[in-house]
Amino acid sequence: MSLRLESHTPSLSGVRRFGPVQRWVHRTTAALMGICVLTAAFLYVPELAELVGRRALVVRVHEWAGLALPVPVLAGLFSRYFRADLGHLNRFGPHDKVWLRAALRRDKRRSSRPAAKFNAGQKIYAAWIAGASLVMLGTGLIMWFTHLTPIMWRTSATFVHDWLALTIGIVLAGHIGMALGDPEARSGLRTGQVSREWAEREHPLWRP
Repeated sequence: MSLRLESHTPSLSGVRRFGPVQRWVHRTTAALMGICVLTAAFLYVPELAELVGRRALVVRVHEWAGLALPVPVLAGLFSRYFRADLGHLNRFGPHDKVWLRAALRRDKRRSSRPAAKFNAGQKIYAAWIAGASLVMLGTGLIMWFTHLTPIMWRTSATFVHDWLALTIGIVLAGHIGMALGDPEARSGLRTGQVSREWAEREHPLWRP
């Protein structure tokens, strides 16, 4: 009986940060975004394009991965836990302003960067990448269905799509770099659990 009770008792040293739905949405979105970035590199960098050769296939993979990019988030909306996390990401409080001021001053003291479940930097990144993905989807559709829009629209869409893709690549590189510097945060996305010490240190206003 004691073994059965222990197997159902949550660890006192760890807290639940993400459920299966949140982790699935993040992994699937990351995979689709990775495919989009990788295929874009093979389309725009001549040296990489020569390695593949089958440009038409790369274009199709890029297009369908881009179309599928919103699907994981839309599917995640059926989960109330995922919707709750979106609510956390979408709300800015007074502590977020304090966090941003400290970040601009390069003040790395934990006491000067209060955060709830998500800090202000994560909220800004989530809002930016969501908006950028929608713009990429819209401009991509204009470029795909060339017969439906005037040439001026297509030219403008191509310009926005290409330069925004470069910006997304740079921002994603920064996002991955920060993730590599925080093993505990990666563990939270991989297993759903983080240590209580990490939660109290990095997100002192979060009440799991």
